Amino acid sequence: MSLDLALDDAEQAIADAIAKFCAERCPEAVVRETAGALPRSLWRELAELGVLALATPEGDGGARELCAALESLGAAVFPGPLAATFLATQVLDEKERVRVAQGEWVVSLGTPPLLPFAPVADCFLALAGSELRRAHPRGAIEPVETLGGEPWGRVEVELGAPLAADARAWALHDLVLAAYAAAAGGALVLATAAHARTRQQFGRAIGEFQAVAHPLADARVRLDAAATLARIAAHAWDTDAADLRARAAAARLSATRAALDAAHTCHQLFGAQGITLEGPVFHVSRRIRQLASQPPPADAPREALLHHWDASFAQRAQVSRSEPKASEGHKVGERSRSEGT
Repeated sequence: MSLDLALDDAEQAIADAIAKFCAERCPEAVVRETAGALPRSLWRELAELGVLALATPEGDGGARELCAALESLGAAVFPGPLAATFLATQVLDEKERVRVAQGEWVVSLGTPPLLPFAPVADCFLALAGSELRRAHPRGAIEPVETLGGEPWGRVEVELGAPLAADARAWALHDLVLAAYAAAAGGALVLATAAHARTRQQFGRAIGEFQAVAHPLADARVRLDAAATLARIAAHAWDTDAADLRARAAAARLSATRAALDAAHTCHQLFGAQGITLEGPVFHVSRRIRQLASQPPPADAPREALLHHWDASFAQRAQVSRSEPKASEGHKVGERSRSEGT
């Protein structure tokens, strides 16, 4: 059975509406000015559009609609703890979930004492080994400067009871990262391709040289493949597929790796201006690098994917052992015919 991964009319309308919102309220100048920080007014405006309530009982849409929105948010390099927010909407009780979905609470997710968005957060989720726990700060939060510009903080916390973070919750977290990272990487490639069409060397646009065109094409193909995996994971989430955790993990791993490699390629092709803070692509690549380091680390989705493969291989081996070999069946048939004669 084939799966149509193209955005339908409703999903395309969401993507277009978010793209328009980002162009008007979060253009490149705002992204550079905030440098990864989180303007609360902008976060509330995003919530008012219903984006933060997607994939919740109160929202108007599931993971596929969310994926469409994230592709536009990623292309605009929209700031904020998006993955942590959608994880929180899956594990908190109804009252707290609504506050997160309405943009009243900003969520910090990480391993104490160093937590992303801690200086501006209202809700803290702490990774404690294999458990996810609600956390409450004890004392003042010490701001920590990061390469990506996001407002991290160091704080001691008091851990609460474990939260019910099941496969669906973590799958949604991973596919959010995947869809956003693939779109951000795509925006980076488009900007670099435009530069390659106008930058002249030896009397020709540098985009005409294979050493420039081929790495860009390779980056684009890998990012498109990662975006496809994110849409597949979104479909698996909406249909509650048995392998949704593995599909989301594969999407996250593919997207973050493809986006990081695209950032490296694009910086090289821009030359010296590609690595300057004021350059045309640094504000995108710094966000990609920050996303790639978001907790939980890549070990978690990698382990989920390996566990799925192990279970799948074991199941196939069991089926193979239970089926009679063709040669044995042939011999049994020959014996029966000889006995009959």
